[in-house]
Amino acid sequence: MVVTERRLTAEQYLALPPEPNTQLIDGEVVVNDPSLRHQRISFALARRIDAWVLDHPGVGEAGIGCNILMDERNVFVPDAWFVAEARRPGRDAGVFAGPPDLVIEVRSPSTWRYDVGRTRAAYQRAGAAEVWLVDTESDTVLVFRGDEALELGAGSELTTPLLPGLAIDLADLFDR
Repeated sequence: MVVTERRLTAEQYLALPPEPNTQLIDGEVVVNDPSLRHQRISFALARRIDAWVLDHPGVGEAGIGCNILMDERNVFVPDAWFVAEARRPGRDAGVFAGPPDLVIEVRSPSTWRYDVGRTRAAYQRAGAAEVWLVDTESDTVLVFRGDEALELGAGSELTTPLLPGLAIDLADLFDR
């Protein structure tokens, strides 16, 4: 992980030339180098959610890593996300203003300490309905819905009221 020595505002960060695998956390540029397993799991989740969205036209949009403008010192980049149609950014939007409805972060050594603390709390404070933290070391998913917190492991199905009928077999997900 590389962290900048000087603190930036979100405006300054977004004005920089795009750098892959970076985000702004409390004014610091944090560089992430995700593992192949991280990428496989992130992609599998995004694919499953996108397939659900395609089967339910007009419900919203799913995607992978994009800038989420949280406030003047934070621009997060979740591994995958879903936003309901009513909150969907316009076609030419450069960033999300505020969090998507569902945010997914997959464990990376350089960002996990932020994900389980600051970023999760910031997403929830800003109105994310649900945050999934996928722990590739313990093969569990921490699900945060409002005041509810769940820990699901292999043998469980990952579901959400945001995407009725979507069920992700965690044994299959973690077998990557």
